[in-house]
Amino acid sequence: MYNRLKWSIVGTSTLLVVGLLVGAIYGRTASASSTSTPNDDVYGHLRVYSEVLQRIKLEYVEDPDMKSVTLGAINGLLESVDPFASYLNADQYKQYMKNKDSAKADVGLILAKKFGYISVIDALPNSPAMKANITAGDLIETINGVATRDMPLAYAEQLLAGDAGTNIEVTVLRMRNPDPQKVTLTRAAVAYPDVTAKMLPNEVGYLKVESLEGNRPAEVKSKLQGLLKQGAKYVVLDLRHCATGDPQSGVPVANLFVDKGDITYAKGQKYDKTDFEAKPEADVYNGPLVVITNRATAGGAEIAAAGLMELKRAQVVGERTFGDAGVRRTVQMEDGAAVILSVAKYYSPNGKAIQDTQVIPTVQMNENDNSPELDQDGNPIPGTEPKTVEDNLLKQAVDLVTGKTSLADLRKPNSGVIVRDPSKAIDIPPDQEENQ
Repeated sequence: MYNRLKWSIVGTSTLLVVGLLVGAIYGRTASASSTSTPNDDVYGHLRVYSEVLQRIKLEYVEDPDMKSVTLGAINGLLESVDPFASYLNADQYKQYMKNKDSAKADVGLILAKKFGYISVIDALPNSPAMKANITAGDLIETINGVATRDMPLAYAEQLLAGDAGTNIEVTVLRMRNPDPQKVTLTRAAVAYPDVTAKMLPNEVGYLKVESLEGNRPAEVKSKLQGLLKQGAKYVVLDLRHCATGDPQSGVPVANLFVDKGDITYAKGQKYDKTDFEAKPEADVYNGPLVVITNRATAGGAEIAAAGLMELKRAQVVGERTFGDAGVRRTVQMEDGAAVILSVAKYYSPNGKAIQDTQVIPTVQMNENDNSPELDQDGNPIPGTEPKTVEDNLLKQAVDLVTGKTSLADLRKPNSGVIVRDPSKAIDIPPDQEENQ
């Protein structure tokens, strides 16, 4: 553990030093005349990187493991530009391609990279991970004793997959407990949750969407039409914990509620801009609408939420979303290794890259925490299970969609929430916000 920590620090320090030096170079070139070295002087930047590595090798307190330092720098570099990127060496890439499309059991974790470690976006409902109380924001420190520091994201996902009924041990750093906790998970066939719908009092139709995998967008349409037949005059679209599915799957979901305008567009350095416009014939419902999000809302759900909010079709209530909406490709290298990274990002109608800025709700509220206190093994402590409390985000969404509460009411002092103008990039204090 000490050696892993030591080389993690060395690798991180290397990346930080390189970043600072490259930043200094960039700053100088940006302010220099047009005859100076251009900002994209890759070889100049590499010279700085090589010099830093040489200084570490020659002057560090002891002879460092340069392979570990370089690998840490590569993974840190990828993480700094894309938390979903992965560098796979030749052997890892062969294994990745071999197992990529094989149907295997899993533990139900949706993952990204954060602070160099594997970070949890969410755990699928009824999955082994959810039953072990692993939740959004937790960090996976080890998988079967292998440290995840600088581990490629795609490789971590492979390690977690396996035959149904087999066990895998992970060490979890939880937001609610600073001590690492070892958790044994039994792999199982994890199903993506179906779309559910029900009528609430006062003619409110409630749609809960926790996945956009497969034909889920068509399910959303069918469930929405069913609610309208039951007399729904108001609709609440709950996108909390919706983090799976192709990002483009958010487009048809948003199109159920809008008949014109650009829902999103994708663009990259070598990826031609692609617009996703609403189709008038796909519009199903044009009545009052409120969308709910939380920190585990990602991908296609974010595209739908951002499009509906910025097209002024719906208010969004809840927490800032995760920030994951990109087009990813695998780029193979000459030595057989590969890099998986985003080649394009999806943007909101107002031109914000969702992967960079997330979706900030119109009405920002924290979700009630109904999780129990956990012991050192990650098990619930008897007697600490919270009492069933009201779903505050759903209540606020229902009050807003039915007109029981207005944005003007929420702007009042001591309302306990932040109300923002989605056309602006920053949150605005209630007493300074313009009337909508």
